[in-house]
Amino acid sequence: MSQQLTLEISDEIYADLQRKANAVGISITEWIVTVLSRQGAAANRVMLTLEQQEQARQKFKSHAGAISLGYATGTDNEAIDADLAKAYADEY
Repeated sequence: MSQQLTLEISDEIYADLQRKANAVGISITEWIVTVLSRQGAAANRVMLTLEQQEQARQKFKSHAGAISLGYATGTDNEAIDADLAKAYADEY
């Protein structure tokens, strides 16, 4: 079974679609259906279930605080200024 969809698009968009369809030798309708089908398939691969999203979120959160620089970091402006001065003075 198929459905019919009517779209109203600008002349510029239509001309662009026509050029793209002509470049591969198919009709505008075929080109649009092909592009939408590919995008839909890609979106299905990217979409995660709520459970998968939560698992990914927890995995990401587990990395927080995993690296220690060996010293405290923060808003110590003097240390930041010293680090910047050292970095700018270093000739690569």
